[in-house]
Amino acid sequence: MTMLFYGKGIMMKPILIIVAGGSASGKTTVVEEIKKSIGKNQAIFIKHDDYYRCQDDLSIEERRKTNYDHPSSLENDLLVEHLKMLLNNQPIDKPIYDFVSQTRKKECEHLEPKKIIILEGILALEDARIRELASIKIFVNCDDDLRFIRRLKRDIEERGRSLDMVVNQYLKTVRPMHHLFVRPTIRYADIIIPNDTTHAIGTELLIRNIKSLLKEMQD
Repeated sequence: MTMLFYGKGIMMKPILIIVAGGSASGKTTVVEEIKKSIGKNQAIFIKHDDYYRCQDDLSIEERRKTNYDHPSSLENDLLVEHLKMLLNNQPIDKPIYDFVSQTRKKECEHLEPKKIIILEGILALEDARIRELASIKIFVNCDDDLRFIRRLKRDIEERGRSLDMVVNQYLKTVRPMHHLFVRPTIRYADIIIPNDTTHAIGTELLIRNIKSLLKEMQD
């Protein structure tokens, strides 16, 4: 079903907002606060992680060697196609990635277009094709040591990783890829939200901006 949004008497396309930043920098927290403030029915929330490539043809041992912090690990061609569809008021069937099995799930998530599209991911600002589709680009910035501690806790508790696995992955791929591919994308951000201690002010300003955009669409 095609959905059209109107603002001030004219048709308006949905608005894409990108939330990028290093692993465990607090991107998801920022996005969850946006969701809580504006309501989950007002926006589509997409994790770039769900576009990691399908690895069904690889053994679990081979899957564990995947460098998830390199741009080549992501199927951005599909993501760009899906974003363009949503921006043109067309629904999509989004893949779902399972970090325990380290491949995509068999089922997809059906998403209908909404006024706001929020894309979150460490490399969400790395691809110029994605940046060009965005109206607002955010980078959540956080100290490397804090990010590592948060990642360690998350991967052990939520993704079934051992301490050695998390540390080895961080040293071999996460840290070097962050400085090579993720950190440099801060220059593309319209808004930088510092998150070493608190992100409250930056997030509040962002939410105000989103609410203002939603009001324009409804007027």
